[in-house]
Amino acid sequence: MSRTPDLSRRNLVKLLGGMPLFPLAAGASTAMLTACGGGGSSNDSSTSAKISSVSFTGMAAPTLANPENIATTTVDSSMVVTYSDNTTKTYDLGYKTFFITGEQVSDGKGGTVIAGGYYNIDNEPIYDTSVALATRQFFSDCPDGSTLLTVSNPTVTGVTGNTVFAVVQFEYTTRNQALTSMYGLLPSPIAVLTLDQNKTTGELSLVKYHNVDTSGVKGLWITCGASLSPWGTHLSSEEYEPDAFDQGALGQPLSTLRGFSTNLFGDSSTANPYHYGHLPEVTVNPDGTGTIKKHYCMGRISHELIQVMPDNRTALMGDDATNGGLFMFVADTAKDLSAGTLYVAKYTTELNDTSTGSISWIKLGSATSDEIKALVDGGIVCTDIMNSVTTDPSDSSYTKVVLNKTNVWVRAISGKEKAAAFLETHRYAAMKGGSLAFTKMEGTTVNIADKKAYSAISAIKDSMVTGKSSNVSSLNVNFATAINAGGVLEHTMAGGQVDSDGHAINSEWVPTSSKFILLGQDISSDSLGNTANPDKIANPDNLKFSEKLRTLFIGEDSGMHVNNFLWAYNVDTKTLTRILSCPTGAESTGLHMSDDINGFAYVLSNFQHPGDWESIHSIVKANTTVVATINENYENRFGAAVGYLTGLPVSTSLSAT
Repeated sequence: MSRTPDLSRRNLVKLLGGMPLFPLAAGASTAMLTACGGGGSSNDSSTSAKISSVSFTGMAAPTLANPENIATTTVDSSMVVTYSDNTTKTYDLGYKTFFITGEQVSDGKGGTVIAGGYYNIDNEPIYDTSVALATRQFFSDCPDGSTLLTVSNPTVTGVTGNTVFAVVQFEYTTRNQALTSMYGLLPSPIAVLTLDQNKTTGELSLVKYHNVDTSGVKGLWITCGASLSPWGTHLSSEEYEPDAFDQGALGQPLSTLRGFSTNLFGDSSTANPYHYGHLPEVTVNPDGTGTIKKHYCMGRISHELIQVMPDNRTALMGDDATNGGLFMFVADTAKDLSAGTLYVAKYTTELNDTSTGSISWIKLGSATSDEIKALVDGGIVCTDIMNSVTTDPSDSSYTKVVLNKTNVWVRAISGKEKAAAFLETHRYAAMKGGSLAFTKMEGTTVNIADKKAYSAISAIKDSMVTGKSSNVSSLNVNFATAINAGGVLEHTMAGGQVDSDGHAINSEWVPTSSKFILLGQDISSDSLGNTANPDKIANPDNLKFSEKLRTLFIGEDSGMHVNNFLWAYNVDTKTLTRILSCPTGAESTGLHMSDDINGFAYVLSNFQHPGDWESIHSIVKANTTVVATINENYENRFGAAVGYLTGLPVSTSLSAT
């Protein structure tokens, strides 16, 4: 087993920390395998046999028999390669980290910078002054969406192998030093990491950390999941958009926005709710810096994770909300998300644990990012766009909808339908009849070969359960009973579809139906405190698919598993395998799959907020070794790890034959 407690426990945490990367070489038709990534020994011999399949051997969930395993990232899994001559080879896995947030790392200019550090609109550090004589810069314990990429003609000095870049965003910080919640009160940082890739082994080493200047987009709001666009940019997210009407119908109240504004701008009134809840895009420059823009034309929703399809135009979007929907955007021009058409799904037949739901698409509107941003910059306010009230107005021109378990009656102001579609997207999409019925639709990814997309549904409850006050049965997402542990939804995609206006949808990648392919299982609390079966997924969050491995990777954000896990699900054999366990109280985040970076394949997955104790942790929290190990390795619960997986084979071919 590979785990974080150290030879000096702190250093081993750097070997086993968080962001798994699978260094597997991609390329020719024969297989020549050696252990790689800087963590394993080479014990392979050459073979002329071709790879026929790749699978994972799972690990048991950690127990208090080894409390350090509860408190750290652990991995006791392996990868099994099967050849065309029916021989197999097994490779044990391990981890190495780039940094723990809060550490000083190289800025590439001879100095250092705090990893995950926060900055205001003037790019000055934001300080935590909550404890006397202990002032320090705020830094995040919540690294999240991550991507790995290359650019042409890189110019960063200090790289001896290949130059590779990672983009890592930091969702929020859990608490200040006085242990007061800081959720949503700080502008989310986003960083470009310059990595030195060993040309022989694929090992990655951090050379430079650059904090991206987000002042031009007025800061970032609660950045969660991320994906890599087909054209090589980092597609970020802003979830839980602030409710401009402040009716409890959307992700965050205006009080959170005011606190955010105070820390970002220095006063509570500058931040405009309509500048947040959009889709940011980061372009990495050859010198290891990055530039950012926001797309205002992709819907103002609880953006969790976007997936752009192979046509470089169609984007499927997760919506991490209660009474959330499945949204789709089709860009006017390939590789350009600055203009296009926004749609919301309407289920025309019932979707539940046993039924496949058929989908039609409601067109919400077409716009450019510039024209919607101009409305916001011009001072448009919520009452210019829609009427929204929380008591029945007894007026037939209003439509009753349910958002965030809240009844609201809405109508669009005449002539402001476009503003409503792109700035009050949840209200408008519900009013137009979209199936805003999901409870926390999280990560989205695509299986290109099978023309399937996958969405994580973190919990099947509330709006998805018949008889619940937030459930609208006519929206056709109806479960008889809750499955609090959630599930994974598979969408079948096709071309030739038409929208609610009878117009052709200009895409070959339109979901036409959905069904659940994985479900968690709620249980009574077990001896460790789990309230979901630890041998099944619970509260899936991040999803990424590997075309070459035919594997769907699933990261959890679970308050039902004492330790959150990273899973590998083979879509052909239907085998679910646990491959990683996060520290107790931590969430598995930032999942990303790269099938080929200079001949190597990588999977990334961060974790955030270790030791974020909830009621299910009462048993493990009572163990002094668990608490001490978390405090020692993760900055007294203020830090989280970013790193990569070692020990997987180097292969000249990942493709099964």
